[in-house]
Amino acid sequence: MKTIVIKQKTAAGLVFLILLLVPFLHITKALAATTGTVAATVTPQLISVAVTDGAVAYGILDLSASQDTTSGGLDDTQTATNDGNISQDFNIKSTDAVGGTNWTLAGTIGADQYKHSFCTTGGGAPDPCDTTPSYTAMTTSYASLGTSISAAGTKKFDLKLDTPSSTTDFVEKSITVTVQAVAN
Repeated sequence: MKTIVIKQKTAAGLVFLILLLVPFLHITKALAATTGTVAATVTPQLISVAVTDGAVAYGILDLSASQDTTSGGLDDTQTATNDGNISQDFNIKSTDAVGGTNWTLAGTIGADQYKHSFCTTGGGAPDPCDTTPSYTAMTTSYASLGTSISAAGTKKFDLKLDTPSSTTDFVEKSITVTVQAVAN
């Protein structure tokens, strides 16, 4: 009979243990997961510039002569517009003059060597370079044309060409001026 008593004690202990665990099992079932959401949006960055009118015809010029696009010259001021959706910096550069014997772009004129400059400041209005222009010689590397141009903002600029002191030929030359936009 001792065996029966042991079994009864073991059964009673097992029932007691189960009764102790039931509340914990119930609490575990009472916990539930909840969710929340985040609404996210994104706009891709657009870096873009447009130049109007985008063409300058300096015409026929003597050697060692100059012509500019201010109102006292060709009256053809150019406008760079931020077509992007962020603030941008504008840079500018020029090229050698090509056609026949090329003219090399330089800081001073010489034999088959010409100078091309840009202006963004002076005393004029609405075109700033129409009076007392301040020109900067261009190179084949970018120089700053304007900084922190807001979206849809503009930067007006004028150009000036100085012809070589002598040339090998007298055919029309073509020059490309490039305006670059970069994120500010």
